[in-house]
Amino acid sequence: MGTEHSKDEGRRRMGFLRKGPKLPAWEDALLSGKEPKSLLKRGLRYVSLSLIMKGMTSTPDFLWGLPEVQKLNLSRNQLMVIPPALGKLDRLVVLNLGGNCLKSLPKEIGLLRNLKVLFLNMNCLSEVPAELSLCRKLEVLSLSHNCISQLPLSFADLTGLRKLNLSNNRFRQIPLCIFALRSLDFLHLGSNRLENIAESIQYLANLQIFIVENNNIRTLPRSLCFLTTLELLNVDYNTIQTLPDDLYLLRRLPRIAWNPMDKGLHIAHNPLNRPLPEVIEGGLDVLFSYLRERKEHH
Repeated sequence: MGTEHSKDEGRRRMGFLRKGPKLPAWEDALLSGKEPKSLLKRGLRYVSLSLIMKGMTSTPDFLWGLPEVQKLNLSRNQLMVIPPALGKLDRLVVLNLGGNCLKSLPKEIGLLRNLKVLFLNMNCLSEVPAELSLCRKLEVLSLSHNCISQLPLSFADLTGLRKLNLSNNRFRQIPLCIFALRSLDFLHLGSNRLENIAESIQYLANLQIFIVENNNIRTLPRSLCFLTTLELLNVDYNTIQTLPDDLYLLRRLPRIAWNPMDKGLHIAHNPLNRPLPEVIEGGLDVLFSYLRERKEHH
């Protein structure tokens, strides 16, 4: 009898906690009878919630009742839609939606005015809402491994953006709005369909890492040589035949680099005209001397 009474009491307590219709089985499993707030981790700086690899096909409704969350990780699930309710989490500083099945984003993402870091990599996005440009505090944005071919012009308003990853998409040219992002120090456009680099690249005067490997780029613009803050320039796997004479101005490039993560000039797997391949074998100093002398003789 006592056992039956305790079971009834347990059921009533669970019903009180839920305060609504029966939860889906996977959402119920996430909570395990606990209050949603119990999933939050309160660190020294941020209140965070991690729901990585939970097999979720939709976002749990209890999320939108946790406005205090500042770091939210929903990566590596099977989410197909993010509802407009996302805008309620306006204290978010870091949001990770990578590794899902998202085809679009709600315009309410623009309400996340405190957002600094956003991961949207490895989804099925073909476009990005213009409202994202309202997140003026954004510093890090990854849109890699999607199906994006253009960005809204309003992205030019993201003037605090420092790191932008657009690799493995469908860009045929560098979006014009990017040249307004003067704070960028990291720009990754590898594995797209780029055929050139616009002369406007010179406006990214703080760029330290520029990756455009595995595209269809035929020539490097002279203006690229004015990015004297560059420490890593990766143009591997393109169709480049010659190099601009002023490349020797990039004095912060420490070496000819062969390993992907090394700083330096990555120029492998291009059909360079002779004698450039032989010159490059001598190292970066030899290449720069050759280019300087070639310029003086022109």
